[in-house]
Amino acid sequence: MPEATVGDYMVRKVHTVGPNMTVEEVRQQIINSSFHGFPIVENGYLLGFVTAKELLRYIDKPDAKIRTVMRRGTICAIPSMSIDDATRILFRYGLRNLPVVDEDKKIVGIISNIDIVRSQIEKSRPGKVMSVKNFLEQQNGIRMKVVNKEISLDRVIPTQKEVYMDELIGRQYEIKRGLNEPLIVVERRNGFIVVDGHHRVMAAKKMGMKNFNAIVLVPNDYDVKFGLEKTAERWGLRSLDDVTIIEGAKHPFMEVTTMLLPSEEASAINQRLIDNS
Repeated sequence: MPEATVGDYMVRKVHTVGPNMTVEEVRQQIINSSFHGFPIVENGYLLGFVTAKELLRYIDKPDAKIRTVMRRGTICAIPSMSIDDATRILFRYGLRNLPVVDEDKKIVGIISNIDIVRSQIEKSRPGKVMSVKNFLEQQNGIRMKVVNKEISLDRVIPTQKEVYMDELIGRQYEIKRGLNEPLIVVERRNGFIVVDGHHRVMAAKKMGMKNFNAIVLVPNDYDVKFGLEKTAERWGLRSLDDVTIIEGAKHPFMEVTTMLLPSEEASAINQRLIDNS
């Protein structure tokens, strides 16, 4: 089953405010609604997001235009972003709502914590683990059992050459806040091949953790060599120490998320995560 996306669950009828409205007009709109804030939109383009908390800073300037007091840019999503990634953004930055824009940066929807909860309630099973299990069984003519357990990071064999520093910082923040999503790995005689969770496991390693929770796929034949295993060997990946951490570029997920923020604010966003944790 295809992975659920923001476009599948976002609300398309979005209540917005304009940049030429006054502080008092927006305050009254918030008071008379069930929302804590609104996207700021002009000619369909998303300019920012104003909250009741931010309006308190300008309570003594009721006639000031929102354009003159607003923070430029905001965290956002795109319709094709996965629900899992949208959940991470809402969780990391303590947001209630995430505006959704199209390729022209025009607002097309909004997704909230409530929509995320709805997506999880409606989420089909068996989900990602069973999809991986079924795929590997069909491709390799084997059977696999599923085991949940902690594994030693020293025995983890990566299958991805590179990870992004900005995403590692985000994952470290999640782990510190208790979001300990398990890895998906395949057990081998010499360790555990990572199928899903490279940024998670690298973040855990940088934090000094020795073990990490994992969903382990255990094959009935250890002599069968998987495609992932061959790829790791070809790239010379034997341990997490062989993975390169990219510091000069953004993870594609973060590139999308911060595309409406000024460059200086986008550059500082991970530092705030470190400070908050």
